[in-house]
Amino acid sequence: MKDSWQYRLRVLILPGIKRWILFILVGIITIVLGVLLILEEHPVRLTLNFINAILSDTTKVLPHKISGIIAMSLGAIVTTLAVVRLAISILGAYLPEDRESIPDRLYRRRHLARGPRIVVIGGGTGLSNLLSGLKGFTNNITAIVTVGDDGGSSGRLRQELGVLPPGDIRNCITALADEEKLVTELFRYRFKQGNGLEGHSFGNLFLSAVCGITGGDMLEAARVASRVLNSCGQVLPSTLSNVALVAELENGDMIRGESHIPEAQSRISTLRCEPQAPKATPQALEAIKQADFLILGPGSLYTSIIPNLLVDGIPEAIRQSKAPKIYVCNVMTQKGETTGFTVADHVQALLSHAGYEGGSQASTPGRFIDRVLVNSLDVEEREELAALGVQAVKYDSNQLRQLGVRPMLRSVGSKEFCGHHDPAKLASALILWYFRLRGKRFWFKRKTTNNKSSVAASL
Repeated sequence: MKDSWQYRLRVLILPGIKRWILFILVGIITIVLGVLLILEEHPVRLTLNFINAILSDTTKVLPHKISGIIAMSLGAIVTTLAVVRLAISILGAYLPEDRESIPDRLYRRRHLARGPRIVVIGGGTGLSNLLSGLKGFTNNITAIVTVGDDGGSSGRLRQELGVLPPGDIRNCITALADEEKLVTELFRYRFKQGNGLEGHSFGNLFLSAVCGITGGDMLEAARVASRVLNSCGQVLPSTLSNVALVAELENGDMIRGESHIPEAQSRISTLRCEPQAPKATPQALEAIKQADFLILGPGSLYTSIIPNLLVDGIPEAIRQSKAPKIYVCNVMTQKGETTGFTVADHVQALLSHAGYEGGSQASTPGRFIDRVLVNSLDVEEREELAALGVQAVKYDSNQLRQLGVRPMLRSVGSKEFCGHHDPAKLASALILWYFRLRGKRFWFKRKTTNNKSSVAASL
């Protein structure tokens, strides 16, 4: 502000006429000092005598102790203000002005660092949607994603450069990002034109470039991207093998390639990958072993979730884990993949591909799923949904119990985006169930999606 004393001081010392005025003042002060020295009146002695006289007069009005207390208080106030302003100035240099306040940021960082270790297994939009809600409750998130994508930008990069498909990894990293919006939007930006660039997203190109620099190390590429976006968690591919998905349909047809599976004209009987039983990423197995809470889904059943269960070691690690395990069922069916599927059909398919005979864990030791979260919010019937050949997933509690899985109904559907989960509602329902199960009290402070306010809740 132009009325502030800092602005006036800066203007005063600017080069020009004011600079010569300052030199004049310095010259006058120097002349006065010279006169005092000629008169054998040392300036330092005169100053000390003046201060001594002021203090003596002050003690005559106020006792020594009161004067001392006042002086100490003033000194403490000045020092405290200076330290606070210094800290704000230093920290402010590293935080943009449009971010949350420094105390809120420091508190949230410290609080979320003590959150539960959550491992989410899946892929696609459903997984990134959930991660954007979970990051408001804990920083200890690991996303294990499938690498079978062979369509779009990821498929082109996979074919041309021989890298693992980066699309799902990029989506999860940006979902967990705690960086300013511009950088996050940069990673999501998709080129709309340009020979060879059209259709590619910048994030996919970035991950592929780091892979090229590191000799094809997608783990290192994901770590670098996470650092750039300051992501509050880690994203790991379920395997580093170059796999292709193959679906066998009930009518005997075979479909090869993740991007072609939704075109199925019959129910999918089994899903396998080539090569079969690829080796799991060691970091993914370790994350499952150390997890406090395991979540499967949401996401496309046969192209996002089950492909992770075809990786050698992952189903066994999930089964052996002592952490609570929950499957988040989709709100809507998906044409080709799960047309006409009920909630129990989703669960049975998961259990079958996880190695449970008959798709049931009711009489088998080692639970793979403890609960299945079902949306209880009525999905509005819309013409565009019917035209896409999708419908709300039907809930069948009796069949679920026969499979050895208990249902949990919650209103977690989005009212804005029909057929999708609401990230905040879904994350809150999962976190609250986890802490009720653990018998703990939990207090959290979660940022809302507009980054302008926070919500507090207790259990």
